[in-house]
Amino acid sequence: MGMENNFSRTIDLVHRAMDVSLLRREVLANNLANATVPGFKRSEVSFESELKRALDTETRQPGLKLTQTDPRHISNWQKRDYREVQPRRVLDYVSASKNDGNNVDPEQEMMRVLENQLLYTLLAQGETFEFSQINTVLR
Repeated sequence: MGMENNFSRTIDLVHRAMDVSLLRREVLANNLANATVPGFKRSEVSFESELKRALDTETRQPGLKLTQTDPRHISNWQKRDYREVQPRRVLDYVSASKNDGNNVDPEQEMMRVLENQLLYTLLAQGETFEFSQINTVLR
């Protein structure tokens, strides 16, 4: 993989992560806005674990790859393109609810907001670093 491919892939991954961070901010704001609504269930954004699985298919193959003797057979391994992975909003039915059925803990949500903001800042700094590297090479 050449430098151009590494650079464009890194920038693409950073942009996708920043977009997910913005979506996560909207979801967290919605959770906080509905913290006192009876029966409201908080939402989360699922993305990173699925992205990791897609990236892992590029480098890892199962120890035993099954042969498909018929096109209708299901393969036990298939390479996935990381660009096809999309963030998903997921309702949280598992966490403990208050007596009114609402499961939003404002303190925990604010911690998630802070964590998300720090992640976005880190991603922006990483992108700046990548472009400064290219700028240095071009000088």
